[in-house]
Amino acid sequence: MIPLPPRAFFAVVAVLFPLSVFASEGATSTMLDLTGHWAGFAALAVFFLAYGLVIAEETLHLRKSKPVMVAAGVIWVLVAIVYAQHGDTHTAEIAVRHNLLEFAELFLFLLAAMTYINAMDERGVFDLLRVKLVTQGFSLRTIFWITGALAFAISPVADNLTTALLLATVVIAVGGQNKTFVGVACINIVIAANAGGAFSPFGDITTLMVWQKGLVHFSEFFQLLLPSMVNWLVPAAIMSLAVGKGTPDPVHEQAVLHHGAWVIVGLFLGTIVMAVCAHNFLHLPPVMGMMTGLGLLKFYGYYLKRRDHFFPSPSEQALSDTALALESAPVQRKVRDGATQYNIFKSLERAEWDTLMFFYGVILCVGGLGTMGYLSLGSHLMYGSLGPTTANILIGFLSAVVDNIPVMFAVLAMRPDMDLGQWLLVTLTAGVGGSLLSVGSAAGVAVMGQARGVYTFFSHLKWSWAILLGYAASIWTHFLVNGSSFS
Repeated sequence: MIPLPPRAFFAVVAVLFPLSVFASEGATSTMLDLTGHWAGFAALAVFFLAYGLVIAEETLHLRKSKPVMVAAGVIWVLVAIVYAQHGDTHTAEIAVRHNLLEFAELFLFLLAAMTYINAMDERGVFDLLRVKLVTQGFSLRTIFWITGALAFAISPVADNLTTALLLATVVIAVGGQNKTFVGVACINIVIAANAGGAFSPFGDITTLMVWQKGLVHFSEFFQLLLPSMVNWLVPAAIMSLAVGKGTPDPVHEQAVLHHGAWVIVGLFLGTIVMAVCAHNFLHLPPVMGMMTGLGLLKFYGYYLKRRDHFFPSPSEQALSDTALALESAPVQRKVRDGATQYNIFKSLERAEWDTLMFFYGVILCVGGLGTMGYLSLGSHLMYGSLGPTTANILIGFLSAVVDNIPVMFAVLAMRPDMDLGQWLLVTLTAGVGGSLLSVGSAAGVAVMGQARGVYTFFSHLKWSWAILLGYAASIWTHFLVNGSSFS
């Protein structure tokens, strides 16, 4: 291992644990520098401990949201105590409200998107795709390329986690006992899903954060299409040599597409259009378009329930029940197309709540540490000493070890003075850098659980050299094709 020079070491630490400052018009309080204060050290220790528990999630079977949510509360208590000791009882409140607003916008956006994905899953859209793939009699190498291409194409619209889980199911069903194929194909899917999510505002939480901040416009993200494609194709071409040309055992399976499936797909696409138009033309937060689309989905869900005679008669239901209880009550009766009765609240219930709460904890933790002054330190060491290009490439390596959400949120909190080319670069590296290790992305962690014992940390690490080649090639491609974006 090559030792890091002291300045580079502190730069790495500063990026792992810097935080956002709030920007509030009319705020007259002077921000305190607590980076050398006991409260600052205590807050760092709490965050270190919480993130250590996050990293050990698979071993401890402790949901990652729990430690960061507790850490967020402890850190903000420390911030409030220190400011109160200085006679300032307002700065901590203003700062935490700013961070809560940041979280609320992203939370509602992701909740709407997840609900749509779950609704399409409940109607059988993803089952249909899976069955179509496993029953066509393709060769193993063809399945390898098709699943990779689908992961790259689907993740810009659906999130990379859902995409990776769906297609991992396909390769497990096709590969059977061929562990070599299943392992390599799973790596290919994780890389492709992460790469596909990097060139779309909807493909990853990090790209969504950059878009909502207004640092990169919707159409400008697509400048990363070619670099992202190179990031996937280079390692895929190398790994495909390890996949045999044999044909898997035939699989006979049928999928049922329930009533309204394609309408929900159309509503989802329309919702994305509304989110883009709200942001680009009306200068409203994209979440307004997403929540309006969620309302339309709820209206359509009402139609589906009426179609299937969902509501019981008054004599069958106590009048004291609330509307929410009626909506969320379990239903046993089957409807005429074989599906259980549609319930929009079941789709809401199946959202990735652990991920959403983890996101809350990370934003509040990072916000609290930033209020203590770690933002200025991290910005100076990373972007002042190393320069934006080196710093942004380093961000990709950090996101392979630490989740890319806190890493990107830290960069956005620093708000370094960078041109469009550099903002696109850090968006690319934060999105695809997680592919370097199996634990570097939500997609990788999820697929490890899906293909337990076959796709593992070490089976992924075996191909990290090829993934690193793709990482380097994608950065070179970005500088080559998007050179005009650099000032």
